[in-house]
Amino acid sequence: MATIKIKKLPSGNIVSPKGFTAAGVHCGIKKEKKDLAILVSEVPASVAGVFTTNAVQAAPLKVTKEVVYQSKKMQAIVVNSGNANACTGKQGLADAYEMQALAADKLGIEPLLVGVASTGVIGEIMNMEPVKKGMAMLSPSSECAGGIDFSEAILTTDIVMKNTAYSTIIDGKEIIISGTAKGSGMIEPNMATMLGFITTDASIETSVLQKALSEITNVTFNAITVDGDTSTNDTVVVMANGLAGNGVLTPQHPEWDQFYSALRLVAEDLAKSIARDGEGATKLIEVEVEGAISHEEARKIAKTVVGSPLVKTAVFGCDANWGRIIAAVGYSGATVDPDKITIKIGGATMVENGEPILFSEEELIEILKQDDVKINVSLGVGEGHGFAWGCDLTYDYVKINASYRT
Repeated sequence: MATIKIKKLPSGNIVSPKGFTAAGVHCGIKKEKKDLAILVSEVPASVAGVFTTNAVQAAPLKVTKEVVYQSKKMQAIVVNSGNANACTGKQGLADAYEMQALAADKLGIEPLLVGVASTGVIGEIMNMEPVKKGMAMLSPSSECAGGIDFSEAILTTDIVMKNTAYSTIIDGKEIIISGTAKGSGMIEPNMATMLGFITTDASIETSVLQKALSEITNVTFNAITVDGDTSTNDTVVVMANGLAGNGVLTPQHPEWDQFYSALRLVAEDLAKSIARDGEGATKLIEVEVEGAISHEEARKIAKTVVGSPLVKTAVFGCDANWGRIIAAVGYSGATVDPDKITIKIGGATMVENGEPILFSEEELIEILKQDDVKINVSLGVGEGHGFAWGCDLTYDYVKINASYRT
């Protein structure tokens, strides 16, 4: 197998691939910060999407699903923050369609080529006057600043913007895949409370792109958790406009692994960034599980551990309470043998084959003080391997969510 060569682009963002422009402005949905954004491809792009599994789904999802599943092409997506346009009935759906129509009219393209995404407070009717005003203000740019403005305008309680980009060479052409996301609370995928947007100038058919995104989502966006809640608005969309000029990608293409690996890296970066930026979070927690019956069970256990409020608070308090970890493993519903479980925190062994191991409290406190905390669980019952990412649970999480609407 050929060596996979992928390069991270340190200053890359959503407009780094050829043929993409973006903008973000403050229009008045929120009091001060940017709250309306648009992402545009020079030509209609192949599109793939994954959406929340919550039975209650926001109006923008219904509009965007029509684009992804019926049109199968997307040329633009308009996004607002500050109002989720969820649980808003017929008026909410009409407003989502109006946002689509306004963006299509602005760009001179068909409405079915325009997706819509919203994030913010649930249950409030959208004030469309600021949206109309803001749409006129949007001036999409291919400059880095346009991508930054887009990333900033989609944020709600996030502390930081989330951007990543990678390049690789396929058919002698440079292919760039980049992404941006928002999300910091109500993160319990399938999917998380998040919006994710990925762009690439690779040439790939919609059906192939959809299969790749669905597979990658299972081991990235669906492997993060902040607080166990599942949102009404979760959306990840990938647009591939083909302007790099490579041959059409399929799994049979000799350099397919180059593209697939780069796409997975973008998704994993965004997923980790969301977990790290959990509301009030101070630490990223990574749980790796090996030796499970299957990869699926490994991921299930990892997500159970990283989602445990008791584990999360122990990490916040720098308390090496491994009992909370093994308890979460036990109630995960996966197949385990208590006499074969080994647990490590930051490389320090706490339990080996079900037996507690003496450890230095001082050493573990120093490990748990780090910004990134790694927990390893070995089960010894199979070949399954998986990861999950989350964050600690802090006093600030309660403060932020106790006054979210005010």
